[in-house]
Amino acid sequence: MPNCFGMLKRERQAYILKQINLHNRVLSSDLSTEINVSEDTIRRDLMELSISDKLIKVHGGALSKSFHSSFLREDIYQLDAKKLIAHKALNLIKDGMFVLTSGGTTIIELARILPLELKATFFTGSIPAAYEYAKHPNIDVIFIGDKISKGSQIAVGGEAIIKINSIKPDLCLLGVNAIDISNGITDNDWDVVQVKKAMVEAASQTAVLTITEKMNTCQKLKICDIDQVNYLITEIDYQHDLFKDYANTGIQIL
Repeated sequence: MPNCFGMLKRERQAYILKQINLHNRVLSSDLSTEINVSEDTIRRDLMELSISDKLIKVHGGALSKSFHSSFLREDIYQLDAKKLIAHKALNLIKDGMFVLTSGGTTIIELARILPLELKATFFTGSIPAAYEYAKHPNIDVIFIGDKISKGSQIAVGGEAIIKINSIKPDLCLLGVNAIDISNGITDNDWDVVQVKKAMVEAASQTAVLTITEKMNTCQKLKICDIDQVNYLITEIDYQHDLFKDYANTGIQIL
């Protein structure tokens, strides 16, 4: 939480950009409460940041520009950390697996480095991830389609959830917006939360891929409890003190 009182405009806007880089999407109402300024002030800040091409302004908030340029790999926040997470996640993927993945920039980095000899089936509702999987010579790609969420570039809605419920993947690879011990995995998009809930429930095992900046943070909508996660994959060493409480829940840290 920022030091709200006396915050200058440049400090407000730096905070806004930090939140949108971490969570891909921000709501004006949430920012107004966190920074302790009016929603009109937040809307003006978002408009200025949009004009300067630092985010995408939408009704009620804003979207991450880096998330929406993921096809081109431009301006991806913490790209080196996400590449490292992707390389760690490779250790969980074996020949013959059915793998269910969400979207997000870390998942896309993983899709780009899958070994050419890997033979597996990947299920996803993410347009950018499906695009990367489709370029792989030995992977079968099944797109879980329905209405596309413009904020997350992933299929959402009842039809997508029905399709997820009809499969039993060996592994779910989940990009997340927030994770902590008490609240589990949380997000800020209702439709995306419903899809990710179904993904976790469907899979035999779930691996969360996240930069450590998202750890010990919480959004308003719950996806699952922490004990439903089998693996936590970040960019730092698994022996770091940050992971002590997580490891005590039985999660394997990579």
